[in-house]
Amino acid sequence: MVRRAAVALAAVALFACGPASAQTVPKEMAWTAYDTGSSGFNIAAAISEQFKKAYGSDVRLLPSGNDTGRLSPVKVNRAVISQMGIGTYFAQEGVFEFGAKSWGPQPARLILSATACNGLGLAVARDTGVKEIKDIRGKRVATVVGSPALTQGVLALIAFADLAEKDVTLVPFPSNNAMWKGIINNEADVALSSTISGQSKEADDSPRGILWLPMPADDKAGWARVHKKAPYFMPVKATCGSGGLSPRSPVAMSGYAYPIFMTYADRPADTIHAITKAMIDTYDGYKNGSPGAEGMALSLQNFQWVIPYHDGAIRAFKDKGVWTEAAKKHNDGLVKRQQAMMDAWKTFNLHSPPDEKAATEAWMKARAAALHKIGMDPVFE
Repeated sequence: MVRRAAVALAAVALFACGPASAQTVPKEMAWTAYDTGSSGFNIAAAISEQFKKAYGSDVRLLPSGNDTGRLSPVKVNRAVISQMGIGTYFAQEGVFEFGAKSWGPQPARLILSATACNGLGLAVARDTGVKEIKDIRGKRVATVVGSPALTQGVLALIAFADLAEKDVTLVPFPSNNAMWKGIINNEADVALSSTISGQSKEADDSPRGILWLPMPADDKAGWARVHKKAPYFMPVKATCGSGGLSPRSPVAMSGYAYPIFMTYADRPADTIHAITKAMIDTYDGYKNGSPGAEGMALSLQNFQWVIPYHDGAIRAFKDKGVWTEAAKKHNDGLVKRQQAMMDAWKTFNLHSPPDEKAATEAWMKARAAALHKIGMDPVFE
């Protein structure tokens, strides 16, 4: 009996040490993502392929060209995860499109994100003759309607050369794909993108071609202007992607983690723990499945960035022994920041002006006051 019990316990232990996530990873789920062909969509597709192989889980990817379109299905619980960009931060902060009455600050939570050899910065058509950011004065700068990530991002990056919206011509497009078609069709000259996106490669192969505008890390004044508008950008040395980038031909430019896999704070911790663990455990299977996917490595995760992690993801990090007290302290501070904004939003909506524009202006003041009260920088004022 002792021998049988030992065998039974060994079998249970072996089962637990195997693909444990297979017991709780949803068999069917929807994720939202950037447009088909984007680097984020391609990375999500590579991960979902491994989920199918390892766990028999069917992941349906729902592409959308703007932040609100990607986040809406997660908000109403029709998708469990969104593969986002820095729109995750804007949603958390309740600014830009997310400052509208139908949104407000969102309880965003990180799962995993990618930091690889690519950059996220300003691409310019080669036929413009532009070589530096200061040269885009008067040029046509592409933006995407409903995507503060691209619109605010581009305005932050042109500030590197002390340029503002008045110094360029903003050209709005309905989606990320449409924006890049606009570059190819000579409807715009400059766009914000990842160096490894499929669209930037297509534009590079077009008659116009593209190049990436440098942002040297030692230009402290330039970076200070960028961080005043967008604290999430960091100096990087991009060595892969379109525009001739390689380890031998790098460009010192801007970047941040992308894609960002996120969810909402109220999603079941067991489910998010299983999904996070599955993403970590299947890494070897998808890391070469799409350019940039290697940046999803657990060792590359930034546990002290600008958005808090989900409790389920934190459990997975603890399982792997990588979650620290410093990470916990930082995460708690971010959760506190979110809660302050959400509490302010709830109070604000009790007496918010009926006019949408007036309401947005009033909200920004209320938001700033709430953050100042707890000693935190509103960033957007």
